[in-house]
Amino acid sequence: MPSKPEVSFETACALTQSILSGRHRRTIAATMADAPTVNAALWRLRESLTANAFDVDGRRVSLGRIVQTYDRDTRAEGFHVLHDWDGKSDRVNENSIPVDVLDYLIRERGDDRPDAAIVAVLIDYYFVHILELLALRAWDEGDADENLDRIGTLLALLQSPDGSGQSFVNSVETLILLATSHFELHERGYALLLERIRTLNAPHRLLIAIGHAASMGSHLRFGFEASYARDTIFMRDDNVADYPWLCFALVTIMRELDSTQHPAPSPRHPAPSTSTSTSTRHPAPAPSTQHPAPSTQQLTESLLNGLSADARAFIGEPPASLSSVGHERSEFRDRFLASRDVLLAAFEPFRPSEQEYSPLSLFFNFAHNVRKGTVVDALLRRDPWRISFDDLLTSLPYGDARNPQKQQLATTLMNYARLNPDRIRGQLMPVIVYDPAAGRQAFGTTLRRLKA
Repeated sequence: MPSKPEVSFETACALTQSILSGRHRRTIAATMADAPTVNAALWRLRESLTANAFDVDGRRVSLGRIVQTYDRDTRAEGFHVLHDWDGKSDRVNENSIPVDVLDYLIRERGDDRPDAAIVAVLIDYYFVHILELLALRAWDEGDADENLDRIGTLLALLQSPDGSGQSFVNSVETLILLATSHFELHERGYALLLERIRTLNAPHRLLIAIGHAASMGSHLRFGFEASYARDTIFMRDDNVADYPWLCFALVTIMRELDSTQHPAPSPRHPAPSTSTSTSTRHPAPAPSTQHPAPSTQQLTESLLNGLSADARAFIGEPPASLSSVGHERSEFRDRFLASRDVLLAAFEPFRPSEQEYSPLSLFFNFAHNVRKGTVVDALLRRDPWRISFDDLLTSLPYGDARNPQKQQLATTLMNYARLNPDRIRGQLMPVIVYDPAAGRQAFGTTLRRLKA
């Protein structure tokens, strides 16, 4: 167990809450935006972000010691939550991710007129990273489940009507996913974190499993096509840290499905939309701090997405990358094969099409890049997105009126990625792709392998 932290978890949460509560962030944004240009407004914000301190009701609230202590401890365990990896210089960036995005906006739009909405989105983007850092320290003291619920309360405040209106995630469990979705040169932290996740209560474990299965499906499908040139063995050998996490996610979902006896999903008939508005500039609904039971359809879709990464690894010959979790892998295989016919029928409504959004059509290198691209687009358009990262991992509910917005966001992110490709295997490639044809191919390949 980690030693007692220099700053208590409750102190960290209370100080963070003192800024997130009420209209403090709106006041901060309006004050900073009272400047002649975007450049001038954002330099004011940059000073606060780099100092980790904000003026609230005439007093200076500093998160500096919290950030320094928690970031140091988290780095020691193997994760860089606040800073991205620079693949060109092979080092961790000096500036935090929110500051990097702020600097990009200064370069792109520095001479524009100031807008409090831009400042507000950046403030919230900073605080969602702070909540991610807190989420990884939930095991330091006290009860980890209670600590995560405490962060869930802060997340609800962050995305309340008093915030910027930008939607980031739907649950505290997704904070953990995004906090650890960066490239890490040394992957020692993933095994430690997975052991900690296993100590959580069932609702937390299940929500973590659902998000990770869906996200890893998109991540590994991208790697299979782009990074590994469709070489499954290469992909397995290069993702020794990811496969145990995916196995945990799949077996956790499978246990839950077994407990519900696999009721078949309803036929997929889109429900008529009652809204004609396409505007995204409204506060996102605050996520609940409770744990509503996921629907059978949600479990089934996430199971399919996870299996789409490498179905044979879980029902065929076990690869070396799963040797550390052989018992879980065997349990999953036995449970899946016992209900294979029912599950294959339940998968069919999730076949990707051109008309409906599907997460099977979404491919990306790292999940946090999807979130970063969403925020950058909101800043450039001065219009927050109400579509969260979680929303992009599902097509549910059937006939969701927001599905066209999900597809619009995914396509927008792909277009940005095409304009700014990364060099992979010597070729320039976009790191986010939304392609229904490729999604249908992934669906068909997965079902063929599951039937074999």
